[in-house]
Amino acid sequence: MAKEMVQPSVNASVSVEQLPPQGRATYQRIQQGGPFPYEKDGIVFGNRERLLPLEKRGYYREYTVKTPGSRDRGERRIVCGGPATTPDACYYTADHYASFRKIVP
Repeated sequence: MAKEMVQPSVNASVSVEQLPPQGRATYQRIQQGGPFPYEKDGIVFGNRERLLPLEKRGYYREYTVKTPGSRDRGERRIVCGGPATTPDACYYTADHYASFRKIVP
């Protein structure tokens, strides 16, 4: 019997207003096309965890949400899919890709 592929879904959501201040700032920079403070901002996110809806490689890009007190990029990210300044959807993770919440404007 063949295994059926189940498309992941993100059921939880978060409004832009509910994001931490650093998340709101990152989301705004994404909408404006930058500039971004971290070199890795805008790199392709591979969705290896398969928690986001399945799309072709290159569809998702990740952006750092600054974590106060962290010496590195921290665990918080926004991952967006689609065109750079007009993404189809964006997702917030506070735990380095272990879970995602869809950002609703």
